[in-house]
Amino acid sequence: MKSLLRWTAVLPVLSALFYLSGKTGSSGFMTIVGILFLISSVLAAVHHAEIVAHKVGEPFGTIILAVCITILEVSLIISLMLAGGEHTRTYARDTVFAAIMLILNGIIGVCIWIGGVKYHEQFFARTSATTSLVSLVAILVITLILPNYTTSISGPYYSESQLIFVSFASLIIYSTFLMVQTVRHRNYFIIEGEENKNIDTPKPSKLQTFISLMVLILCLAVVVFMAKALSPPIEHTIKNFGAPQSLVGVLIAAVVLLPEGMAAIRAARKNKIQSSLNLALGSALASIGLTIPAVSMVCVFYDIPLVLGLDKKAIILLLLSVFTVMLSLSRGKTNILYGVVLLVNLAAYIFYVIVP
Repeated sequence: MKSLLRWTAVLPVLSALFYLSGKTGSSGFMTIVGILFLISSVLAAVHHAEIVAHKVGEPFGTIILAVCITILEVSLIISLMLAGGEHTRTYARDTVFAAIMLILNGIIGVCIWIGGVKYHEQFFARTSATTSLVSLVAILVITLILPNYTTSISGPYYSESQLIFVSFASLIIYSTFLMVQTVRHRNYFIIEGEENKNIDTPKPSKLQTFISLMVLILCLAVVVFMAKALSPPIEHTIKNFGAPQSLVGVLIAAVVLLPEGMAAIRAARKNKIQSSLNLALGSALASIGLTIPAVSMVCVFYDIPLVLGLDKKAIILLLLSVFTVMLSLSRGKTNILYGVVLLVNLAAYIFYVIVP
């Protein structure tokens, strides 16, 4: 029970109380306090995610973190879309696209770069990357690119029947991927050397694991809803600097992905690149494979127009990112060059968001 007294459990509770007080973003000082609580919740989430992952083993630990964050991300998107407004039509698309770009270029790029700097080369199972990328590419194309080229409805929209079909197709691909990852071909996502690195570390008890799981869920909820509450002052600041409003979506996606990103980076620093890739690619799949179907069903039920198709510039950047990741993970080992190229892709994406 000593873990209950640690900062990783106390600060998330204080952060939740601060958010429930309704003072988040009410003034400049409160905004700074909210940002500090947000950062503390991210750090606590990483700590408790590692405890849960160590208890259940790979790849189940990374799946828990990815699915938890995706569920909360979906809740945030749906709540904003139900609030109404013309801009909400593109919110799901922009958020998912930003998350995919940050994961493929940012999280994977930093992990490979850190591993290249510290270990020169890191090795992983090529079958895991291939399995993940095959699923990811299929969902990306049918959800974010194909809507621009269908003729039932003009514009980057799907008709209701098309939206339902795409939702079921995404769920089928993602659920099959989970079955392959956890049951049928679990060995694809595990490297024997990485499992042995934790052999001398005692596994946490069931009580400690349960407490960490509950605190993890609380941390993720605080991260998502605190980000939502802080978005108006952030948006106002961005507007004062003359930057486009689409940058807000990138910043919010970055905050939501911080727990996953930090967990993946910490794994890469410990020479566990397989865990990093499992977390990053699994998060990308969960982000689009669960978010799009959930949002689509809500839009069909409430008759809300949903823009899914990306513009030409975004499609080019997305294809560049996917192609670069596929080449980088095709050999089963990494080096610093792959990480640098991915980080340059990330810089190009952010630059063209700011300077369209």
